[in-house]
Formats: sequence, C-alpha cells, structure tokens
Amino acid sequence: EYWFLGLFGGFFLINMLLWNTFILKPMKLIAVFVHEMGHATACWMTGGKVTAIEVYKNEGGVTKYMGGNRCCIIPAGYLGGALWGAVFVVMAGNRISASVAAGVFVVALLVSLKYSPNSMMVFLCLGFAIITAAVIFIEWFVFDPLVEFVVLYYGVTIGSFSVYDIYDDLITRTAEGSDAVACSELIPCCRPRCVGVQFALVALLFQGLGVYLALVWMLNDNDSDEPPQGDDTLEF
Repeated sequence: EYWFLGLFGGFFLINMLLWNTFILKPMKLIAVFVHEMGHATACWMTGGKVTAIEVYKNEGGVTKYMGGNRCCIIPAGYLGGALWGAVFVVMAGNRISASVAAGVFVVALLVSLKYSPNSMMVFLCLGFAIITAAVIFIEWFVFDPLVEFVVLYYGVTIGSFSVYDIYDDLITRTAEGSDAVACSELIPCCRPRCVGVQFALVALLFQGLGVYLALVWMLNDNDSDEPPQGDDTLEF
C-alpha cells in the first residue's frame, strides 16, 4: 500500500513539474481522447449514433453525434475522464485487473478509429494502442511488474488532467462552446461557472474514491494471501 501511495504521489508531482512541457503532450492528448470517448459512450448508452471522434493538437476535441440524451452526453466528457482516471487507479492495484484495464483501453483506442478520426487521432490511438499492448506482452512474457505501473500512471494523468481542465475551462473562465455552457443552456438557472464547480467536486470525489478503493482492494488481497494462524492439523 505504501508503494502505491508513493507512486501515486510521485506520478502526480512529476506531471505537475512537466505540465507545460512537450514531454507530457502525448498524455494530455490521450486524456482528451478519454474525454471524447466519454461523450461517445454516453451517446451509445442513450440510443444515439456517433458519427465522428476527433482530437486536436491544441488539446481540444469534438465528438459528433446524432440522437441520444444530451443531459447525459454533455457531462460525460469531463466527468467521464475523471471517472476513467479513477477506474485505472483502482485497477492498477492488481496484476490481472491492470492487464484487463490495459486491454480494454487498447480496444477502445482501436474501436474509435472507426468513427471518422482526424490525422492526429489516428497517430495518437495507434501509438498508444501499440505501446499499451507491448506493455501487456512484456508483463506476461518477459518480466513483471510493469502493467500495474503503467495503468496507475494513466489513471493519475487522466484524472488530474480532467480536474485541471474543469478548473481552467469552466471555473476560471467561461469558454464558448464548452460543456458547461451547453449544460447551462439545458438548465438556464445554472450558470456555466456553477456547472464547472459541480463538475470539479464530482471529479475530485472520483479521484479520492479511486485511491480509497484501490487501497481497500490491496488490503483484502494481502489478507487473503496470509496463511491461517494456528495449527489446525488433526492427528489420528
């Protein structure tokens, strides 16, 4: 549990130090991808049709869709990114679960290429799909542990980017065309910055819950691995 908390804090600090450098650019773009997939997933779940998913070099993105429930689709970008960041953190505590999370991520990256991606999206998805698939292969056939660390890093970065993005786009300013503005159009009494504060609180809750559930899971795994105390052997 200590190594998990140490890595979580270490990854977070490294990201903060490198936040405005080109080194972290690919991870920021993959966080944008998760944001857009949040919109797309909510669209599919509410009966809509996704026509295009795009990610841009300026860390923007767009999901084009028809139908579906807008009340579910609009919040699913920022909150979906925060949720999936937390899910990755939870799944990073175990070798098998981390491998499953990485595998699902690879599938999502490849499936998204079906929906009229732009060139940046194609390079991004193929690149991360190859890297993540290679990590899974190395984990199971070369040496371990590796996939747990990678999935944890994905979770920390995607989750922290989602929280920062909410703060930067929705609270400190009102960006035209943002999800908060779209939400305020659906609910006129709720101003965009108010929507941003609500998104931020939920996103922070997801991150805290992700760390808590990961620790609980690891503690339960450790307890189950301990041999039973006492000698229960019967002699006849």
